[in-house]
Amino acid sequence: MKTTKTTTKSKTTRLTDSLNQVLADSYELMSMTHQAHWNVEGAGFFALHTAFQTQYEELFTAIDEIAERVRALDAYAIGGLKQLGQTANMQEFVSPLSQSDYVRKLIKANEKLVADATRARDLAGEANDPESQDLMIGRITLHQKTIWMLKSFLKD
Repeated sequence: MKTTKTTTKSKTTRLTDSLNQVLADSYELMSMTHQAHWNVEGAGFFALHTAFQTQYEELFTAIDEIAERVRALDAYAIGGLKQLGQTANMQEFVSPLSQSDYVRKLIKANEKLVADATRARDLAGEANDPESQDLMIGRITLHQKTIWMLKSFLKD
């Protein structure tokens, strides 16, 4: 019986660590998207400015949901800009950039988030936690759509 309890705790710890990774990725991506929103220029300004705002506002809501899921699993959500940035380990950009460079960098950051959310989804499945699995499926779906939309902007 002790082995099962230890195994369950280990799966939960791996899951909450993975959810905290998605939390950090989401926070970093929100910051990057907000920066792009402020600084984008050019002929596509209005479309990108609006799209970026929609994206960073959605991420702000998602961050709270992810952190609260970590707490529901009796773990603690990470925080602090330094810790979140180090955990996310995404390549930040320095403005100004061209519209296409903002979009390319945001595509890459969204792709990293999808990969980390996929790991969290799989760990949730192993831990028999359909609520966390559902949360990650929603995040993956949204970020896959965002990637598609950003890539569409780059098409001629």
